[in-house]
Amino acid sequence: MVPEKIQGSFVALITPFNRDGSIDFEGFRTLLQFQEENGTSAVLFMGSTGETSLLSVEERRDLITGTMKFRTDAMPFFYGCTGNSTEAAIENVRHAAAEGADGAIIAVPSYICPSEEDSVRYFLDIADASTIPIGIYNNPPRVKTDLSAQAILRLAEHPNIVVNKESTARVAQISHLCAAKADISLMCCDSPSLGLVVPLMALGGDGTANMSGNVIPREMAAISKPWKDHDDAIQCRETWLRMLPLLHFNYSETNPVPVKSLMRALGLPAGDLRRPLSPLDDVALGRGLDIVRELGIADAYGLRVKAAAE
Repeated sequence: MVPEKIQGSFVALITPFNRDGSIDFEGFRTLLQFQEENGTSAVLFMGSTGETSLLSVEERRDLITGTMKFRTDAMPFFYGCTGNSTEAAIENVRHAAAEGADGAIIAVPSYICPSEEDSVRYFLDIADASTIPIGIYNNPPRVKTDLSAQAILRLAEHPNIVVNKESTARVAQISHLCAAKADISLMCCDSPSLGLVVPLMALGGDGTANMSGNVIPREMAAISKPWKDHDDAIQCRETWLRMLPLLHFNYSETNPVPVKSLMRALGLPAGDLRRPLSPLDDVALGRGLDIVRELGIADAYGLRVKAAAE
C-alpha cells in the first residue's frame, strides 16, 4: 500500500544477475532485506540503475512477477515502466498493476526527444490509463527533453501523479516547486555534481530517489529524511559531507557501473553488468574500496571485501 506521501530514501535498485546472465531472484531477496533493515522508504526496480534498457521484454515481465513475491508492508515496490511510445508505456504499467505493483516510474523515452508539450501529454495519457500511482522522472542528462517547473506543476495536478524526481542542477526550479506546495512528493537524484540534495531538503523537499542507497542505505535514509527540526538539518548536512567521497565515486562512471562493481566486491548480490557495459578496472575499483575502508562502511554493515577470484 502506497503511503499518502512518499518521503525519505527511495532507492533505485540494481538488477543482480547469476553467472549465466539470468536474473538472480534470490539476490533480489537479499537486497530487499538489506533495504528493509536499514531505513529505506521505497524501492524502484528497473530504473536506469537496474539496467532496464538492457533487459528483454520477457525479463522485465518476469522481474516484476518474481520480485513481487518478496513484497512486505515495509516498502512500496515501484517499477520502471517507460516505453518508447505512449501505448508501450501504458501496456507496461498495466502489466505491473496486474502483478500487484504499488506504482510505476516513467521517464520521457530516450532518443525520441519530444517537445515539452508532447512530454506532458505523454505523462498525462499514462496517468489517465493507470490504476496505480505514477512517478515522473525529469532526467535530461539521459533523455535530452527537460521539463520546466511550470510543466511539472501541471502534471502535479493529476491525482494519479504522486512523485517527481528531479535530475537537473537547477536550484531555482526546486525553489519554484517547493514554494508552490504542489501535492506531489518532490525528490531529487543523489548525484553530488548536480548538487540538489541539500538545497531540496532545506527548501522542504520530501527526500531523494537515489542509487547510493544500494551500498549505504542507512546514510541515505538520514540524508533523505524531511527536515522537521534543527537536528534533522544537522544530520543531513553532516552525513552528506561525510559520504561525499563515496557519492562522487558512485557517479565517476556511467550508472550503475561503479555502484554495481563496488557491491560485487563487498559480497552483495550483483553479478556482472550487461554488455556493452563492463565493470570497473582494478585501479578504479580500488579507489572505491579505499573510500569504503576510510568511511568504515564494510564494518558498519557487516560486509567484507571479496577476493578477486570469488
